Amino acid sequence: MSAELGSPAAVATPSRLEALGAAILAAIPAGLTPVANHCGELTYEVASEQWLSVAKTLRDTPGLKFEMCMDVCGIDYLSHGRSEWLTQDATSSGFSRGVARGAQRQGAVAPGRRFAAVYHLLSISLNQRLRLRVFCADDEQPMVDSATDIWSGADWFEREAFDLFGILFKGHPDLRRLLTDYGFIGHPFRKDFPLSGNVEVRYDPEKGRVVYQPVSIDPRVLVPKVIRHDNRYDPQLTNAPAHATSLALPDKAQNG
Repeated sequence: MSAELGSPAAVATPSRLEALGAAILAAIPAGLTPVANHCGELTYEVASEQWLSVAKTLRDTPGLKFEMCMDVCGIDYLSHGRSEWLTQDATSSGFSRGVARGAQRQGAVAPGRRFAAVYHLLSISLNQRLRLRVFCADDEQPMVDSATDIWSGADWFEREAFDLFGILFKGHPDLRRLLTDYGFIGHPFRKDFPLSGNVEVRYDPEKGRVVYQPVSIDPRVLVPKVIRHDNRYDPQLTNAPAHATSLALPDKAQNG
């Protein structure tokens, strides 16, 4: 016989994601702030001063076992939620870069909320994933504790975040640039880094080698999309049924 509604047997069992969230809350009752996401994975924000203790708990707790760091990436929220260009009319500066309507942020970013390091964790034995975001308290010299003592695989990932975003990882065994060239100045993934860069390279035939020089091109915006408002986009024309567009026969042809 099927269980009646309202009986204990009729209560829906929690999903794997809900069970994981409950296990994380039981292991770390304070210190994690849930972050809304739409990718079917749990994301939490953790304070920088609690970051290493939380990471160790996630790795060592039997019901969690996040023994592998899959990736580390940096984020610069300098212009997050702020439209760069106009979105409705054609202008000489172009159009917006996908900022959701009604969600634009006004004013400058709050102190200590510009740079963040995001860690993607994997439990191989339990087949579950987790994402953690750690904000840097200092915007001028962003820094978080390195997780290399907990996950050795975070070594080069943190070097990449340092190279591209300028985020310092305290306690990292070898925090050097990883992707940019020797002597590179700045961090190219920061929102205030010029799109064309600061220097360019070319081969100098007189010196017989590659030389660096200031950028010789001016930053420009690609040709903007043009939105026209004319009768071609009239709803009465674009949404009209197909048979309504056929021409009517002349009166003489109808009368024979």
